[in-house]
Amino acid sequence: MAQKIRIKDIARLAGVSAGTVDRVLHNRGNVSTEARRAIEAVFREVDYRPNIHLSGISLRRRYTIVATIPEFKQGEYWASVHRGIQRALDVYESIPIDCRFLCYDQFDLYACRRTFEQIAALEPDGVIIGPTFRDETIRLAEQLEEAGIPYIYIDSLIDCTSPLAAFTADLRTCGYLVGKLIDCITPPDAEFVLFQAVRVGDASANTTVLRKRGLMEYFTEHQLTEKLHSVSFSVLQPERNDELIGDFFERHPRVKGAIVLSSRSSVIASYLDRHRIDGVKLIGIDLTEQNVAEVKRGTIDFVLGQRPEQQGYMALRAMIRYLLHGNRPKVDNILPIDIVTRENLGLYSEFNE
Repeated sequence: MAQKIRIKDIARLAGVSAGTVDRVLHNRGNVSTEARRAIEAVFREVDYRPNIHLSGISLRRRYTIVATIPEFKQGEYWASVHRGIQRALDVYESIPIDCRFLCYDQFDLYACRRTFEQIAALEPDGVIIGPTFRDETIRLAEQLEEAGIPYIYIDSLIDCTSPLAAFTADLRTCGYLVGKLIDCITPPDAEFVLFQAVRVGDASANTTVLRKRGLMEYFTEHQLTEKLHSVSFSVLQPERNDELIGDFFERHPRVKGAIVLSSRSSVIASYLDRHRIDGVKLIGIDLTEQNVAEVKRGTIDFVLGQRPEQQGYMALRAMIRYLLHGNRPKVDNILPIDIVTRENLGLYSEFNE
């Protein structure tokens, strides 16, 4: 309890205001003897050890931070980012922060645009952005820069913008690794298929674009580009995949490697399993609950993880430190890439609870 007790909790237990507790902590006077005794009694009861520096700052003003990230369900990639942001809010709970989440449909460019248009009107002190569509993000960044509002990216960095910081994996390297892995686990004469999610507005996700650059770099270096096919699939309407993918594998029997450069490789794994398509190796991105389940079943061979919870935590922590103390973080913060397969999945405790 001593580690979690907050100034407002002390105030409630002592029957006084948070401002009165702060005056006692900093010996600023204007506190009745009765109130001081009540507060000190609570201090002793809960063994309170205040962070004097933060408690003084926290009562001076409130901070509004907007986090705009894609919509998510439990177990999905952006749920982990959200969890990391919440963890940072818990750590800095003594600071009055209003964190508003404005989530958008990452498969609909126009929905993203409508969400981004709401942000400037909120007049936030800072913004955390999970960018999907490049042009929409550039437009938002320009608005924030004009208003003097700092912003931090999670998941990918958008060029032509000036964020306070970005917390992401090296997406080009991620794509290059996918190419190397799929090449290593398929026969020498194998062909490959890249599955790309259908999005309203006909614009690819920024992360997918950057990973694809790395993938094509590997394929070009190893003269594999002519062996690579591209097929669209639907995340929101998986029943359409029978139509979109159709008889592709029958028409291309030499395809032995499948690639998904987003977090939705479980959709393709399910399709392959449902249609009893054997002998096709599959590599995807992000350790979502769905992808992890398919790795355990053996339908996904490798998943590359980029530590989304850590990205969310570090991004909000950096924003808070900047707003409180003016501490500028390093702009480019690259997190490690985890290469996970069924053999080493058990080493990740979060997937074995």
